[in-house]
Amino acid sequence: MLYPSIDKLLNIVDSKYKLVHVASIRSKQMLENNHFQMKESDYKNKKSLGRALEEVEAGLIKIVEEND
Repeated sequence: MLYPSIDKLLNIVDSKYKLVHVASIRSKQMLENNHFQMKESDYKNKKSLGRALEEVEAGLIKIVEEND
């Protein structure tokens, strides 16, 4: 079973596409800067993409939309 659940994440982020975009950006930041918002022992996933999704679920990533 994947963690966190897509159903829980879609309650936080209104679009699958936006979720993928946000998670990929955060995952790249983790790999480049080796900066994590939680203790490494608190993550359930080993890979950066899963960890980025965990941060979204935990509310550590705030999504700001730009209006044209």
